[in-house]
Order: sequence, then structure tokens, then C-alpha cells
Amino acid sequence: MSTAIVTGSAVPGSPLEGDLKALGFEVRHAADAAGTAHEASQVPAGQRIAVVDSGFVGHAHALRLALTDPRFAASAVRGAVTVKPEARPALDAALAEDAGGEGRGSGALLAVGSLADRLAEGLLARGTEVHRPELGRLVAEVPADPQARNEARQAVAAVDEEEIRLRSAVKARDGFFTTYCISPYSRYVARWCARRGLTPNQVTTASLLTALLAAGCAAPGTRPGFVAAGVLLLLSFVLDCADGQLARYSLQYSTLGAWLDATFDRAKEYAFYAGLALGAAAADGGGDDVWALALGAMVLQSCRHVVDFAFNEANHDATANTSPTAALSDRLDGLGWTVWLRRMIVLPIGERWALIAVLTALTTPRITFLVLLVGCALAALYTTAGRVLRSVTRRAERSERAKRALAELCDTGLLADSFAAAGREAVRRLPALAPVLLALAGGVLLVTVSAFTGFGTTWPIVAACVYCLTSGLAVARPLGGSLDWLVPPVFRAAEYSAVLILAARAEVNGALPAAFGLVSAVAYHHYDTVYRIRGGTGAPPQWLVRTVGGHEGRILLVTVLAALLAPSGFTVALTVLAVAVAAVVLAESIRFWVSSQAPAVHDEGEPA
Repeated sequence: MSTAIVTGSAVPGSPLEGDLKALGFEVRHAADAAGTAHEASQVPAGQRIAVVDSGFVGHAHALRLALTDPRFAASAVRGAVTVKPEARPALDAALAEDAGGEGRGSGALLAVGSLADRLAEGLLARGTEVHRPELGRLVAEVPADPQARNEARQAVAAVDEEEIRLRSAVKARDGFFTTYCISPYSRYVARWCARRGLTPNQVTTASLLTALLAAGCAAPGTRPGFVAAGVLLLLSFVLDCADGQLARYSLQYSTLGAWLDATFDRAKEYAFYAGLALGAAAADGGGDDVWALALGAMVLQSCRHVVDFAFNEANHDATANTSPTAALSDRLDGLGWTVWLRRMIVLPIGERWALIAVLTALTTPRITFLVLLVGCALAALYTTAGRVLRSVTRRAERSERAKRALAELCDTGLLADSFAAAGREAVRRLPALAPVLLALAGGVLLVTVSAFTGFGTTWPIVAACVYCLTSGLAVARPLGGSLDWLVPPVFRAAEYSAVLILAARAEVNGALPAAFGLVSAVAYHHYDTVYRIRGGTGAPPQWLVRTVGGHEGRILLVTVLAALLAPSGFTVALTVLAVAVAAVVLAESIRFWVSSQAPAVHDEGEPA
């Protein structure tokens, strides 16, 4: 329960108290600052407090935006201010100062008329950031006289509050398919859920279950099953949009919801890939082994995401962050049709899932994967080329935070760390592009040797040892170069591709599905790292990175297993390794995301 203290004389006919109670507040009344301070002292320390002027006139949704958003320690609109428990000391101090100055008729705080507004100023003066939500056409006023009050009430009546609330529930930046084919009705699904007391987490879980059901329908390999799978995948995406819209509609943000939202999209898509691969093998006519294509699609999509994450983290707070390429992009944004074209070219989640659903229903899994691979490859070339051009034409100083984030994204284990420490002085004298070139050289060598030597030979082990060396040297100095953000994606591509190739070279049933499971577990670890960094808490603990080997340790282990074991034994070893990595990573991830220290991360940026 939260507490709202309404200050000043009651205004006849005001719906304020009812609005506050509808938002979940226990309402108390106080005549002045001293009375407000007394009422605040009676509220338990772990509760949210709001102070609202009794003369407030405005929309209930304006109060909802200002007083109930869990992401901010302090928030305010005209005539209303709220603080979460961590900002209570600052509010208490501002109240004490205001109460002490009431009888003197002077002081900076008293220059502001409303007590709530004075407290907001007092919070700012004490270093507490006060969030002020964007209200648009919503009204939040404290009228000074009856005429102004009447005008404010007329302004409230003239606005369709519910329509504004529905529009604001839709993500501001999204893909073409999502914006025009899903959001126009998924927001009403979100409202339907809100009115029945459903939470975003429940809708997210329903979306996951629907996608898993879609994968299950594809697994038998029948045409009706493929059609049902395509329809269910689209339904899952509708629910996927609705969960975020429900969170924005009702401001139900949570740490658990952040974790679910951040990981379930990937789980749904990759589970559907597995369902298609199973369906291809079980289809009439002898079946078709497309596990290599399924794993290739997952590798490509995961690497695309790492490129996005690494580039964004590298330039998150860089100084002088401009380039001619970025300026051209901004000019193109002025032409409406180019905005949608460029968003569609990158094949975001809406367009991608629509493509997968239609192809699944109408064609075969092999065609679905081939088209998906071509589309994602072209999208990856387009986005990566553009970001490379921006980076080489940009004169920007990378912050220490960005360098640290890139180092954490590398997922460096004990072996590479040891080589980094030994070669640090030598690497400092190398050219600016040395980290990228070293990572790329090691990765290309590893993948090439794995692909062109026989299964069971020791040459992949030699290549993996060289990869450990080059990986360590690549991160031996801070990743502050213009193209150093490419180092984490190169590591991901090398590790995932080498596992795929070694499993394919085993030429035994079960090897590629086992590799699919291993890459899925490792990819989850990398996605988990990304969302922790975005939340400002840094990478997973060092013990976890060391326990799962780091990227170089894992691939060295896989090459050793491929050399020592028969193909059937290699399949079993990959399966055991996949289960072990998944168990350790999931246990730590769940512990973190349900803990009170976890950040509420809700992605409102680029469509995935």
C-alpha cells in the first residue's frame, strides 16, 4: 500500500481523493507543511509517499504517470510529487525546511506556491533526480482561482483520456509490420487484460507457451501442423506486443518482467527453429535434415544482436558523437518513406516472425530457413556496414563505461586473461586496429581449420590454442578504438560457428541437435550479460564466467572432445556440456533477476 497526503483545504466536488484511491493510495489529509511532515512520519519507511495539492485539477492518467511509475525514485507533475523509499530522506528534509519557513514568509522554497511543487524543488536541491513524465494533452494544474479552475476542468473534459492512454501504451519506435499490422489491435488486447487484472508477466508467459505450442505443432512435420504453427507464432507475437503495451498502459514494470521480456523473445524464436528442424526430419517422404540450417539461423541472429548491443554500448555516452554518415541518416529520417524502408530492411522481429510464419505455413522448413538465412545475412551486412562507416568517420572519445561494457561483452575466460596479462605491454605498441584484427585472425583460423580438416584430428585443437592466444591479445588493452566494438561479435561468430562445423563434421545423428542445445545455452548467457550491462549492474560475476570457461575455454574443450571421442561419444559430450552450462547459467540468472538488486530493464529502443 502507498500513501498519498492531500494538502490544503478540501475543494468541493473534486474527484481527487477517488482518483488517488483508484490508483492504490491510502489517502490522508494535512493542512500545511507541518501537518504533512507529521503524516509522513507515520508512514512506514518501506512505503511510497505522494504529496498532492488539494486544488489539483487534471486527468487520472496524469496522476498515474507521475505517482505510480516504479522505475523512478522521485517523480512529479504540477501539484503532485512522489518518492519511493530510497528518496524518503530527501523528502523528509525538504518537508522539514518548508515547515520551518512557513512562519517566516521567506525562503527559496516558499517562492513556489504549491507545497508539492516546493517539495519537488527541494528534492532537486538535495541531488535527487525528479522524473517529470511527458503528459502531451493531459492536464495537470493547480488553478489559482475559481475561473482558472473552471477552465482547467473544461480542458480535462475536452480530452479523450482513454485514447491517449491507449496510444501511449504503444512503443514509440517499432517496425513497420508491428506498427501497422499488430499494434492497432494488440493495444486493445492489453486493455482487455488490464481490466481483468492480468499482469504483463502473465501475458509474457502466455506468449512463450503459445510459441512453444507452435513449435510443437511443427514438430510432427504435417502440413496442417505447419499451418497451425504459423498461425500460433503470429498469435504469440501479438501477445508479445501486448505484454509491453500492458506494462506501459498500467505502469506495471518489474524486475522479473524485465528478465522475462529480455529473454523470452529469443527463447520463443529459437525453440521454433528447433520445432521446424524436428518437423523437417519427421515429414512424409523420408524427412529432411535441416539442423545445420536451424543452428546457422540461430548463430546468425545471435551475432546480429551482439553487433547491435556492442555498437550501442560503445557509443552510449561517447563525446563528440557525430559523423557524416549519422548526419545523412538524420536527413533521411526527414523523408517518411525512407524511415519505414530502412526499418524493414533490417528485418526486425515483427517482419522476421511474419516471414517465418508465412513460409512455415506455405512451404517447407528448408525453404523457410534458406530464405531466413538470406534475409538475415543481407540485413546483417546492411547494418554492420553502416555502423562501420559511422565508426570510421566519427571523431568520438569513448568513455570508460563503454570500454568496460565492451570488455564484459567479450566473455573472456581464464586462458585469454592469462595471455592478455602476459602480452599487455607488447600490445600497447600495436596499431589502433590491432584488437579487431587479432580477434578476426584467430576466429577465421579456428573456423577454417575446423571446416577443412577431418573430424577427430588434432588440428582444430592447435587452431583453438592459437585462438586463445589471439583472443587474449585482442583484449589486452582497453577497447577504445573506433572499431573495437566488433571484437565481441567476432568472438561470438567464431565460437558458435566452430561448434556448428565440428558437429556437422561428426556426421552422426544427434550431433547437430546437441550443438544446437549448447549454442542455445551459451547464447542465453551472452544475452543475460547484455541486459545486466544495460541495467547498469555490470556483467555476471567473474566466478560464473570462469566456471563456464569463457568463450575461448569452451571452444578449446569442444575441439579436444572432438579429437578424443568417437562421433557418438562426441554427441553425448556436447549434450552433457550443454546441460551443464545451461544449469549453471540459468541458476545464477534466475537468482539475479528475482533479487532486489536487479534493474527494471524495458527495451524501448531498436526493434530486435
